[in-house]
Amino acid sequence: MTVLSGCTAQAEAPKDSRIELSVFWWGGERRAELTKQALEIYTERYPDVTFKFTWQGNAGYFDRLSTEAAAGNAPDLFQIDDNYLTEYAQREILLDLTDYVRSDLLDLRKLSSGLAQSSQVTGRTVAAAAAENTPGLIYNKSLLARLDLPEPHIGMSYADYLEWAEEVTERSGGKVAGTMDPSADYKALWLWLRSQNKELYRGRQVGFTEGDLTRWFDLWRGARASKAAPKAEVIQPANTGDVTKQLVASGKAATSFVWSNQLSELQKLTKDKLGLVSYPGDPKAQWARASLYWAGFRGTRHPETVVHVIDFLVNDATAGSILGTERGLSANLDVRKSVEQSLTDESMKLSVAFETTMTERFGAAPVPPPKGHASIKALLIQAAESVQFGQATSKEAAAAFISQANAALTS
Repeated sequence: MTVLSGCTAQAEAPKDSRIELSVFWWGGERRAELTKQALEIYTERYPDVTFKFTWQGNAGYFDRLSTEAAAGNAPDLFQIDDNYLTEYAQREILLDLTDYVRSDLLDLRKLSSGLAQSSQVTGRTVAAAAAENTPGLIYNKSLLARLDLPEPHIGMSYADYLEWAEEVTERSGGKVAGTMDPSADYKALWLWLRSQNKELYRGRQVGFTEGDLTRWFDLWRGARASKAAPKAEVIQPANTGDVTKQLVASGKAATSFVWSNQLSELQKLTKDKLGLVSYPGDPKAQWARASLYWAGFRGTRHPETVVHVIDFLVNDATAGSILGTERGLSANLDVRKSVEQSLTDESMKLSVAFETTMTERFGAAPVPPPKGHASIKALLIQAAESVQFGQATSKEAAAAFISQANAALTS
C-alpha cells in the first residue's frame, strides 16, 4: 500500500542520527504482535530509528508509567486513554503536540469530526487518537428470532426499550432477561445524561444533580422489579465491564451495554448470532470517541521523531492494515476504508458499518474527563450495587455518590 495523501509528515523523517525510541502499551499478545509489526515497517523505511518494546496487561500499567515519569525516564512513546489523559497533561508528562498539528507534521485532518478535539486539554493537543469507538447495545438476534420479537433499533426511547425488554423476559418464560441493568456503567449514565442536554462532568465537578442520579437508579430499579432486567446476583459479574462476563454472551440477558468494537469478541463467546445498535435514547448523545491515544513523553530527547512515529501509526495505510481493528476502528477515515476492505470477520464488518452509520448522527464530543475519572467509575459501581442489592435507596446512594465524587475530583 502507498502512503495516504493526507500524511504530510511521512515525506521525510527527522534527521536525528541513529536513535532508539522506547514504546510502552498495555494489551494482550495479539496487540503486541501487531504493534511490533507496524513499527518494524517504520524501521524498514527509516533504518536510523529503532524501537525498544515494552508491554503488559492493563493492571498496574499507569502505576508503572507514573513512577517512571516521576523519575524522568518515562518511555518516549506510550499508549494512554481518557481515564488519565487530562491528569497526565496537567502533570506535564505529555509532550505538547499543538505546534506539530498546526504545521501538519502531525496530520489530524483525516480524523472523523470531533476526534481530533478529543485529544485536547485546555486547548493544547496532547495526544493523537489511536483508534475510534462508541458505545453499542449488543443484542441476541437468534434469541429474538426464536421468540418472534422485533430487534431493538437506533433512536428507541428508554420507555419503549424497557417495555420491549419486559416482553423478551415474558416470552422466554423468565429464562432470559430482556436487558442488562447498566446502572453501574458510567458510559450508559453519560449517554442518558447527554440525551437530556447534561454531561457527566462540569469542570472539576460532576455535571448532574443528586436528583438526576436518583432518577437513573430508579429507572433500573423499576426494570428489575418488572423483570425486564435480572436480579442483582446475575447483574454484578458484568458490572466491571469484563467482556467474558457480559450477560448477552452468557445467555442471561438479551442485551449488553458495551463498546461497539467488542462485538467480535462477544460473538466468539456464543453460538447465537449477535446484532448491534446504539444505546436507547437520542443517538446524538453518542460521539466519536478515541478508544486509545498515542502520546509522547515531555522529556523525550527526540520529540520530532516521536511525533513522526505517531503520525505514521495514525495515518499510514500499511500501518493501518497491520494494526487492523485491534484497538478499535482506524481513526483516519481513509485508512479505515482501506482496512474495512480487508476484513474477513463478519462481526467486525458489522462494527465498522455501525460506526459509519452513526458518524452522521454523532453529537459534539465532550472535553476529555477530568483527573479522577477512574475513581468516579469505581464509585458509580459501588453506588449502583448498593441499590441493586437493596443496601441503600436510590436517593441515599445518589447522595453518597455526589459527595464522594466531587471530593475525588477536587482532591
